[in-house]
Amino acid sequence: MNLLALGLWALQQDDAAGAIAAFGILFFLFILIFALGLYAYVSFCLMKIADKLSVPDSWWAWVPILNILLLVKMAGKPMWWFVLFFVPIANLVVGILVFVAILEALKKPPLYVIGFFIPILNLILLGYLAFGD
Repeated sequence: MNLLALGLWALQQDDAAGAIAAFGILFFLFILIFALGLYAYVSFCLMKIADKLSVPDSWWAWVPILNILLLVKMAGKPMWWFVLFFVPIANLVVGILVFVAILEALKKPPLYVIGFFIPILNLILLGYLAFGD
């Protein structure tokens, strides 16, 4: 029995436990679908930015660890910077430097990097960089 069928079955039950279980299952499904959609959006935007910059292997945007390598390639930084993304505190500095280099490669103001720290605005900025002029 799949999760949706289980959630609908629990919703039909008259007891409170069934209603709570149904809510939990449907909430989990909603979060899962939302997260997958967000992942697809960010991956697609990164792939389009890589295509704009003529970086080979833009499909790396869809693979979890390879997308960090793609960011480093788009920034034109040495590939060993990839390791710095896994070092606490250093990852913040390296992330800012990588995104500033990507913005400069796209001929956008480096101050746009501030937008990557603001929720929702970061998604809009990513879409602007991918699909804008």
